[in-house]
This record gives sequence, C-alpha cells and structure tokens, in this order.
Amino acid sequence: MVFLWIIVKYAIFIIKFLDIILKEFFIYILYSEKSQIHYVGYTSDIKKRIIQHNDLSENSFTSKHRPWILKALFEVNGTEADAMQIENFIKKQKSSKFIERIIATETPFFGVLAQLIRVPKLRD
Repeated sequence: MVFLWIIVKYAIFIIKFLDIILKEFFIYILYSEKSQIHYVGYTSDIKKRIIQHNDLSENSFTSKHRPWILKALFEVNGTEADAMQIENFIKKQKSSKFIERIIATETPFFGVLAQLIRVPKLRD
C-alpha cells in the first residue's frame, strides 16, 4: 500500500513538472490606434490575454488605451523565465522604432531576441 502511494505521489510530481517545462509562452505586441502606443507582454494563452486587455471591467494601464489590436505574436523557444527576460528587454528599449522593427516580418532576430519564433497571423 505504501509503495502504491509513493508511485502516485511520484506520478503527480512528474505531471506537474512536465506541465511547467512543456508549457508554451508567447511574446505579444498590441497597438492602440486611439493612443498611438504599443504594449508588449508575455502569456501562455494569447486569446485569453487579449480579451483581458480589452475587457472593460479591468482598471489598468491597458484599460486607458482600449481597444488593442494584436500586431505581432512570437513563440518563445524557452521557459517562462526566458519569456519574462525578453519582455523586459523589449520594454527597456523604450522605443517605438525598435518595436516597429520587431513587428516587421523581414527583421532577423539575434541576441536575446534569437529565441523568438514568429507566429503567423491568428484567425478568429
């Protein structure tokens, strides 16, 4: 009986570990035509995140600049920590020109951005 309990606990641990390791993360770039600004973030569920940014019930930075349009989406070839690092790197540039270069489809990525894989346009 103890042996079975150990196997079950180990299996639960492995499932949780794989969920963390195998989860996909994305860097997204939104644009507000109203405010003429970009917003950069990361998520594991892009559709849910865009809805949250455009949800009228939430009071946040992004709520002041609605509606948001998805301009670019990139899969991160790495972990959540990698996604956070890339998001912070892009935000620290504080440059619309830099963000527009990232959005441009012909832009090659290197350095910190080398982990980004461009995702084709999402369909509804």
